[in-house]
Amino acid sequence: MSVHKDLIKHAANQNKSYQKFLTLDELREAYIEEAISLCKQGKPFTTDKINEVTNEMNRINLRIIPLRKLVTNEMVLEYVNRKN
Repeated sequence: MSVHKDLIKHAANQNKSYQKFLTLDELREAYIEEAISLCKQGKPFTTDKINEVTNEMNRINLRIIPLRKLVTNEMVLEYVNRKN
């Protein structure tokens, strides 16, 4: 019986980690959109918030999901220039 309980506990912990990852992923995307918007307007922007969230996501270390890359200002500029 204890193996069954351990498996249930492990699954619950995995699900909790995955849900946190999804929440952080949404936040990361919002920060990316914010940086893109500021860049398009010619306003100063930073990728600091994006990368803080990215590092937190990568610390969760879900084996089924690859690590997220850090974002640089140059990456945002390149993306905006490519879309225009």
